Amino acid sequence: MCSRHTAAPLPMRDGVAPSYLWLPDGQWPDMLSFLLERYPQISAAQWRDRMARGEVVNGDGAVLAPDSPYRRGMRIFYYRELERETPIPFQEAILFQDEHLIVVDKPHFLPMTPAGRFVQETLLTRLKKNLDCAELTPIHRLDRETAGVVIFSRQVASRGAYQSLFQRREVRKTYEALAPVLAGRDFPFIYRSRMVEGEQFFLMREEAGEPNSETIIEVIEERGDVNLYRLQPHTGRKHQLRVHLASLGIPIVNDAFYPVALPCKEDDMSQPLQLLARAIDFTDPLSGEPRHFESRRSL
Repeated sequence: MCSRHTAAPLPMRDGVAPSYLWLPDGQWPDMLSFLLERYPQISAAQWRDRMARGEVVNGDGAVLAPDSPYRRGMRIFYYRELERETPIPFQEAILFQDEHLIVVDKPHFLPMTPAGRFVQETLLTRLKKNLDCAELTPIHRLDRETAGVVIFSRQVASRGAYQSLFQRREVRKTYEALAPVLAGRDFPFIYRSRMVEGEQFFLMREEAGEPNSETIIEVIEERGDVNLYRLQPHTGRKHQLRVHLASLGIPIVNDAFYPVALPCKEDDMSQPLQLLARAIDFTDPLSGEPRHFESRRSL
């Protein structure tokens, strides 16, 4: 069963929990004026419609109207809505579940959580809706472009115990990737570098200095012009595996970000990034038993 949490005054709707916002300092004549300035992409008619439906409320659950006074420090709740959302035609698969965890085999292209132009078509929303589990929370994350094993917590009481495993790097994650042949290296080997945020917010880059990222790289099999590599990251930097292989001159097949960010392909899902989170291993902090979860997908 999933734990229940009733702090939010609006219920989960279609697998989506309400968003909330603490009202900042400022002078606005009413709530509608503030919302229009804060979210210019949402029209006055849309906000009036949401408010008429009782879907914009304060922390006590009182419905807010367009002319409700603006009060600094108040917390408001509302639902994110998108007029059009691209369907993701790939399905997740549940590999394991018990009272504490749900382990999922994520497909390529499916975002983990609601953000940007995806709300319903995200792994978290799909699971919440299908399992009726409002408190489901990912313990770690995969890029939208990456497929494979990812773990969710379904109990608030035990969530910290599992999260701390990742924080202490006591989880062994194994990935597989298709990338060009790397000549002149003995496998396996360890690649280290210093990774920092790039000039574009969604990218990472390497710079000189003390390494803060480390990956073990080995070859599983040769496939003509490409190899199937096994990658074991000892750190969890954003896009770490993609940056490391691109820096070695062997960018992962179909990587649209590294070494060069290509024009956005929007809804083109014909060329998935050839990166798979193959397996996760750890010692369960509650039972002390070894855990091993493995993707059923292949590259």
